[in-house]
Amino acid sequence: MNKRQTTKALALVLLILSTLFGQGTSYPPPTTLVTIPTAGTLVRGSFSMEMRVQKGGGMSTALQAGITDRFQFGLSYGASNLIGDDSLRWYPRPEANLKYRLIDETTSMPGVAMGINTQGFGGYNDADSLKRYDTKAYGFYTSASKNWQTPLGNAGLHAGMSYNFLEIADGDEDPNLFFGMDLEFNPELSVLIEWNAALNENDMQSKSLAINKGGYLNAAVRWTFVDHLHIELDFNNLLFDDEKVDYFNRELKITYIEYF
Repeated sequence: MNKRQTTKALALVLLILSTLFGQGTSYPPPTTLVTIPTAGTLVRGSFSMEMRVQKGGGMSTALQAGITDRFQFGLSYGASNLIGDDSLRWYPRPEANLKYRLIDETTSMPGVAMGINTQGFGGYNDADSLKRYDTKAYGFYTSASKNWQTPLGNAGLHAGMSYNFLEIADGDEDPNLFFGMDLEFNPELSVLIEWNAALNENDMQSKSLAINKGGYLNAAVRWTFVDHLHIELDFNNLLFDDEKVDYFNRELKITYIEYF
C-alpha cells in the first residue's frame, strides 16, 4: 500500500470512527427517563401525550407542549383505582410540569435545565399528616445531561438535584438527588435505569410510608412501536424494603409525540 492509499485508508477509518463515536449534540435526548427529568426539552411546535398505568388500577395522563426550543409546559391528572371495582380516588388537583433549558449541550459540556414538576407517582395519601403521593414529586429541580453516540445508538448520562416544596406535611423537607442513564440498542429499542435517592422520605411520617430501601432504583425497556409512539415497561422500586413488601412495581407508560 503506497503513501496515498495509506492516507485515504486512514481518513476513511477516522470518518467511520467520528460517525460512530461522535458526540450526540444533534441527537434529541429524552425529556425524562422512567421518572427523573433530564435536561432535554420538547422542540418548539411539538407536543406529547403520556399515559401511565400504575399499580392498583391507577392511571395518570399528561399533556406537554414545546413553547420554544428551550421551554416546555404541561399539565397532568389522574386517579387511583381507575381500573377495577373499588371507589375512585382522584388526585386532589391537576399538577404542573415546566422546564427551561439554561445551557445547551456541547461536545465537552452537558446541557443544564431547571424546572418544576409537582406530579408525584402512585396513589395520593390525603391524611392531614401526609398530603403526598406514594412517591413524592420532584418539585423544583436542576438537571444535567450528556449524550454520546455509540455503535448501537444514543447513550446518555443524567443527574440532578430537587426540592419538593409542596409534599412536606410528613415532616421531611430535605432536598433530593437523582441519577440515571439511557442506552439505545437500535432505533426502536432502548433501556433506561435511574436512581432516586429519596432523601426526602427518610424522616418521621414519610419513613413509615416509604417501601424503598436506600432510594428508588427503577429500570425500563422503551420500544418505539411506530413513529412518534413509545411503549415502555417500567420496573420500579427494585430496592424494595422486604420487611414491608415482597415485590417491585410493574407499570406501563405510553407516550405519543407529534408536531403542530
